[in-house]
Amino acid sequence: MVKSNGKQETGISGFDVEHELPAGDGDQNSPEGGGESTPANDVAAAASQLQKLKAERDTLLDRLARAQAEFENARRRASKEQQDFRDFASVETIKSLLPVIDSFERALQAKSDMGEFRTGVELIYKQLQDVLAKLGVQPIPAKGQQFDPHVHEAIEMVDTPDAADHEVLDEWQRGYKFKDRLIRPAMVRVARNSGQ
Repeated sequence: MVKSNGKQETGISGFDVEHELPAGDGDQNSPEGGGESTPANDVAAAASQLQKLKAERDTLLDRLARAQAEFENARRRASKEQQDFRDFASVETIKSLLPVIDSFERALQAKSDMGEFRTGVELIYKQLQDVLAKLGVQPIPAKGQQFDPHVHEAIEMVDTPDAADHEVLDEWQRGYKFKDRLIRPAMVRVARNSGQ
């Protein structure tokens, strides 16, 4: 029965008009619909869906395993490249120090008096300092400087009125920087002047 605006409509002859749906347009689960649902059909559909999900899972697991293998290979490659770079840098450093070793060997083989020997060693020392400077190694100034805990290591405090408070009196072991990085602090004796 068709209703509009809450009123019952009637046909031309005054009878109620009823509409029937054509066969096949109704609920598919109803006997009048075309596809009858049975437990066997539901199980077959679920099994098919399960197979699709398993195939998708297997594909994703395979992709994950490949991605992990690629990541591990990339990590190994990067580690090897870093090691090769360090080895190459070490070789270059060693090559630059070899002439200094040659000079020491010649100095030790020479038959000369102590004055000439000292002069030769001083030249070798200067040669070594030049090599280190080219590599970016710089000595840390200490004696006569104000004590700096960032680059100096105090091994002794000496009471003295002859120097400013916290002035470095002596350097026991020279400190070095590589570019701006501290390699080794300078080991120093520091003045303590209580009068200042």
